[in-house]
Amino acid sequence: MEEDYKNNIGFLIHDVARLMRNLFDKRMSELGLTRSQWWILNYLYFNEGINQSEFAKLLDLEKAPLSRLLDRMEKKGWIIRKSDKVDKRIKTVFLSKKIKPIIIKMRDKAQQTRQEALSNLSYIEDQNLRHYLKRIKETLVNKS
Repeated sequence: MEEDYKNNIGFLIHDVARLMRNLFDKRMSELGLTRSQWWILNYLYFNEGINQSEFAKLLDLEKAPLSRLLDRMEKKGWIIRKSDKVDKRIKTVFLSKKIKPIIIKMRDKAQQTRQEALSNLSYIEDQNLRHYLKRIKETLVNKS
């Protein structure tokens, strides 16, 4: 028996993520941010002061492409990179004061996007969905 792709969990998760990302891309473009920029800023918001090597691992990016993205963001004055006091080759990454107002707007638009996406779910359904997705993620992380 062939599986109905409309009920395939992989397709469903992918489609929901794609639709949310596309809506968020549209909202971030109003702030002048590309997908790469908002993606990096969001991760940095939660991991400020991370070193570039760890940041590359977290984002699942090679070091060179991340470095180029950070170079451009540093030129715009959005981030600050500081050399480690012990090992000057190690750079830690911080958000600048200049980007903080944009981050606030970005976080508001992210919240709005999540609320809209989940608006047809009850509180219990929302909590159950998060619980199940975390369990699936944990299972997959353990297989990696």
